[in-house]
Amino acid sequence: MATWIKAEVVENQHWTKDLFSLVLSAPVEPFKAGQFTKLGMEIDGKLIQRAYSFVNPPQSKYLEVYATRVADGIMSPRLHALEPGDSVMITQDPAGYFTLDEVPQGQHLWMFATGTAIGPYISLMEQGDLWSRFRKVILVHAVRFAADLTYQARINALQEQYPDQLVVQPFVSREPTAGALSGRVTHALEDGLLERVVGLPLTPEHSQVMLCGNPAMVKEVKTLLEGKGLSKNLRRKPGNVTTEHYW
Repeated sequence: MATWIKAEVVENQHWTKDLFSLVLSAPVEPFKAGQFTKLGMEIDGKLIQRAYSFVNPPQSKYLEVYATRVADGIMSPRLHALEPGDSVMITQDPAGYFTLDEVPQGQHLWMFATGTAIGPYISLMEQGDLWSRFRKVILVHAVRFAADLTYQARINALQEQYPDQLVVQPFVSREPTAGALSGRVTHALEDGLLERVVGLPLTPEHSQVMLCGNPAMVKEVKTLLEGKGLSKNLRRKPGNVTTEHYW
């Protein structure tokens, strides 16, 4: 059984009409970058709960989660409306295995995300351990609109700090955007466009891949990577592809 404690809202940043980030203060147990927590609210006499990855690195003073308001959702509209000083329930203990210590050694770390699934990658990059493990880190973030490319200030700061290691390649599917590829990630993988633009190959000898986001994207990209010889990473049989379904 989860132990629930109270978290105080420090900030609620609205990136777009529906995308928002909650900054929270709560005495949770130590966590690893890439893990998640659960937020809970009592609604109509029931505890409604949803899982959210930590966006902040473990060394941060405050906790942060990144979410989407679903218009007809039960809980997300209420989270979206929270203001500083309000409270929400949070689980005291972290969970999940989408962490760097589950990823085998390699030369290049590819991190694929759709939408709000970029959250755990921000935590992983700001925690710092991956920079000593991988020669190149490639962040691929797929969204529908340019405004959905959030956390740019923190990503830019990381690029300035690690200019020779971090490669960022956004995809925007519904409008032309400078610096972004159009269309779907899967198409760019099938025809080799992503590898050509990034300038690095996806190979079992050099690549480790983390997939996080839309389950359809995770499944399709995993299948395409298997066609390139990359295998699913399992504890009993280490491979190249580590996955996390985001809902």
